[in-house]
Amino acid sequence: MKETALIIPEFCLVLLVGPSGAGKSIFAQRHFRDTEVISSDNCRGLVCDDEGNQTVTEDAFNLLHTIVEKRLKNRRLTVVDATNLLAKGRAGLLRIAKEYHTQVVAIIFNLDIDVCLKRNNLRPNRQVKPNVVREHIRTLKSCRKQIKKEGIRQLFTLNSPEEIEAIKINRRSLSCNKREETGPFDIIGDIHGCADELEQLLEKLGYKIKRNKDRAYTITPPMNRRAIFVGDLMDRGPRTPDVLRIVKSMVEAGTALCVKGNHEIKLVRVLDGKDVTLTHGLDKSLDQFATETSEFRHEMRDFMDGLVSHYVLDGGKLVVAHAGLCEDMQGRSSGAVRAFCAYGDTTGEKDNLGLPIRRDWAKLYKGSAKVVYGHVPNDTLEWVNGTLCIDTACVFGGNLTALRYPEMELIDVPAAKIYCAPAH
Repeated sequence: MKETALIIPEFCLVLLVGPSGAGKSIFAQRHFRDTEVISSDNCRGLVCDDEGNQTVTEDAFNLLHTIVEKRLKNRRLTVVDATNLLAKGRAGLLRIAKEYHTQVVAIIFNLDIDVCLKRNNLRPNRQVKPNVVREHIRTLKSCRKQIKKEGIRQLFTLNSPEEIEAIKINRRSLSCNKREETGPFDIIGDIHGCADELEQLLEKLGYKIKRNKDRAYTITPPMNRRAIFVGDLMDRGPRTPDVLRIVKSMVEAGTALCVKGNHEIKLVRVLDGKDVTLTHGLDKSLDQFATETSEFRHEMRDFMDGLVSHYVLDGGKLVVAHAGLCEDMQGRSSGAVRAFCAYGDTTGEKDNLGLPIRRDWAKLYKGSAKVVYGHVPNDTLEWVNGTLCIDTACVFGGNLTALRYPEMELIDVPAAKIYCAPAH
């Protein structure tokens, strides 16, 4: 049988799901490091010196959960080698994965009962009674439907020994993981449609700008440098489409990275036809989009939707996110991580201006990575516990600012005018 690749995240929790005798342990030994595999049988052996002793199952799984928790806390791929057939058994593991912002992968071993019974008989020290194996098989049928309802994003089903034998596990980097990218970088704050100032800042940083007849841009960076945009490219300012053209062209050329801001999220929702309140300059972006082609709107919608929540760079020394990011979320992927990156550490309440009330996460930050972000307009720039907000309110008549990394040099250009009155 032709080799089949299963592509899983470099950091995730892998649940091997199937009856005793399905070959889960052999599969784990073949495809994962010994330290990555946490086996329920081995945990039984650790607590009572007998891997087949079912009377210590509760203690064994308490130990298994503890090990899983410690590994996920330390951002280590972890494989749970157990039957994982019961929802209540999976629930504890899914809770741990959620707590540590870890994607979950389930690999289901859907083999015939005769195969499982035959293999089970070959396990003299850990043999499970045939009636138990038959119950495992029956449970598996309902289990497959239940797993899909539990929010497990990746699910693979292997239906024969031949399929299992043909599998090759490939690990993909999480989209936020750019640790191999060491810079130097030019990290640019919230632009909000101020394309004039963006062009001036890029030129001041040494980028060469060429605008083509079809209104597309070609941006040539200084040697070895790369731009990083912190999001909120649009709304309030006069030239949102051109800002998007510039940033998209640079990202596609490999000369820039860009993270997703809350304004990108909102504009994508509008372009998808969702019911969205047209506040905070969104109406201006839509007016500007109305003069563009349908093809342009679709291209920019897909570009914005494909942006990632944050980047971990330079071996983990630098993190860039739109609204910042606390240490225990860096390099991880979950709804909570994406929300923090886009909106900050919000309380769920709003002030008298209708703006979200945010906790000051930077004052409590103790991480080793420097975090550069935007989202909250500031008159002055100040490092706080290794974090820096570089949104200097260009659209409100302030400056558009870039941080040169690793030089830690701030470069800015003043706004040509006040494009939008700031909220007070």
